[in-house]
Amino acid sequence: MPQVQAYRPDPRILELGPEFYDPVAPAQFPAAIPRFLNQRWADRVGLAEVEWEAHFHRFEPLPDDLPEPLALRYHGHQFRSYNPEIGDGRGFLFAQLRGPDDRLLDLATKGSGQTPYSRFGDGRLTLKGAVREVLATEMLEALGVNTSKTFAVFETGEALTRGDEPSPTRSAVLTRLGHGHIRIGTFQRLAFLDEVENLAKLTRYCLSRLYGEVPTEDDSANAVRLFDLVASATARLAASYLAAGFVHGVLNSDNIAISGESFDYGPWRFTPDWDPEFTAAYFDQTGLYAFGRQPEAIQWDLAQLAGCLALLSEVEPVREILQEWAERFHQELAGALVGRLGIGPAGAEEDRVLARAVVAALSTRTVGIDRFFFDWRGGRVPHGEAYVTAEFRALADLLHGREQPAEHAYWSDPAPCSMHIEEVEAIWAPVARSDDWTMFEQKIAAIRRMGEAHGRA
Repeated sequence: MPQVQAYRPDPRILELGPEFYDPVAPAQFPAAIPRFLNQRWADRVGLAEVEWEAHFHRFEPLPDDLPEPLALRYHGHQFRSYNPEIGDGRGFLFAQLRGPDDRLLDLATKGSGQTPYSRFGDGRLTLKGAVREVLATEMLEALGVNTSKTFAVFETGEALTRGDEPSPTRSAVLTRLGHGHIRIGTFQRLAFLDEVENLAKLTRYCLSRLYGEVPTEDDSANAVRLFDLVASATARLAASYLAAGFVHGVLNSDNIAISGESFDYGPWRFTPDWDPEFTAAYFDQTGLYAFGRQPEAIQWDLAQLAGCLALLSEVEPVREILQEWAERFHQELAGALVGRLGIGPAGAEEDRVLARAVVAALSTRTVGIDRFFFDWRGGRVPHGEAYVTAEFRALADLLHGREQPAEHAYWSDPAPCSMHIEEVEAIWAPVARSDDWTMFEQKIAAIRRMGEAHGRA
């Protein structure tokens, strides 16, 4: 068990100044019913004894932290159409603190009320949406994806009207913990407004506060260095999505964090098998953000960041990094697939060959992604009709000699832990019907046990 850490507030966002955010007030909710409190991460960030309702429902400031919530300003491409009228519309940055690895962490909200960027929205979140985000973040954390963590969920006692849920539906406010609240869209806004000095300031902030590097006096060098770091981080993110069988659903440029951390889960799904055309969002009619197109989508968003940073740097070094992105992604994908198999790395090229064999075998779609990684954990070669194809035989040959023991009791279970849409709906049904949270709590426990089996306690 990780040791309980001390609380270390560090509101660095104030270094940027008022041109980057707007102070806002949280909504006043009629009820405060705790539905999910992440004690595990509260221990890790020094909030083990926190007054949850005071700070994550009423949003009273944490000691020595931000005196008031801040709605951050940003723009972004949404399904490839530029939108200059967005920003934190139903959430805000609530606090910043140091995590167990000394990195800066943000506590930010979803469903905490209206802001100057709410447009025609009510600034609220449905309880079902909050439950879905808990399930997504817990599952992704267990599978090793760089993701924000759901920190707290309170049901708030309001009845909401939504077009994609039976209405009226229950409401909630969610707090997430993550490495940074800055998005590609934050840079896009400054480039759109031709605020070059602020663009340079934000670049220095991200280098220093999100990546722990010391910026130089050369804004051009800082821009190139930041782009290089973000390119690597986003390549790793895209690879981890595929290895997890995950479809985010809305990879707009305002949903891509500069830290490369996945966050903001709306219509997400896990694909049952290796189907490149599998989509998560019913409104993604063209499959822009389909499972197999996620690397392309993330690279496209990265190209928008390149255009912004070109205001600070020479074009050529940024272009070269962008052109290398696919190579970084394929290497990261090899590492992610090898890691999920539970075997050690053998070398860049050998791992790439193995990764191609894994994808070829999964592409036969004779077995689901979760079942495959469960059965083949540690490089063991299982028997069964699903594994008699030439692709699986070729994979077995490549794994020979690379076996590792799969010691956790989880690997002897009859079936893997999964999170497909039918399971999500089954978990939600008793909550909606009779306020029965048993299945939800059992699923969280099962996911965390799987995480332990993957070495992520």
